[in-house]
Amino acid sequence: MNVDLFQSEQSRPASERVLALLLEALTQANELFLAAHPSTPPLYQSGVRYMQEPPGQEEWNTIPVCLDEWQHGRGSDCEDLACWRVAELRRAGIPATPSFFFRRRGELSIYHIVVRLPDGTREDPSSLLGMRSYG
Repeated sequence: MNVDLFQSEQSRPASERVLALLLEALTQANELFLAAHPSTPPLYQSGVRYMQEPPGQEEWNTIPVCLDEWQHGRGSDCEDLACWRVAELRRAGIPATPSFFFRRRGELSIYHIVVRLPDGTREDPSSLLGMRSYG
């Protein structure tokens, strides 16, 4: 899917609304996968690790794609890992949500996707699975 988002500071609020919708869609696709494949290993037991995508490349992967990528020596990045984790938490009855925040790096706004737990705290699967630093 190609989307035209984050083209200017003025477009950021609308772009963030679209980002939230896309994260929810990936999460729900993962929930459907987990319902159909209950023997899928939990994220933190799967062996999958964080790996930053090359600059300019952005692929959003569902759980089976993450597992296949890992089998081929590649990792997954923040939206893949966070949406997987949210899906498994929801399947366990915990109403988690994918969430994001950004930091400025020069002219760029760098977004990072995490898990928002019901008590408002964040869980960062990327950091737990090998990301050294954010931003």
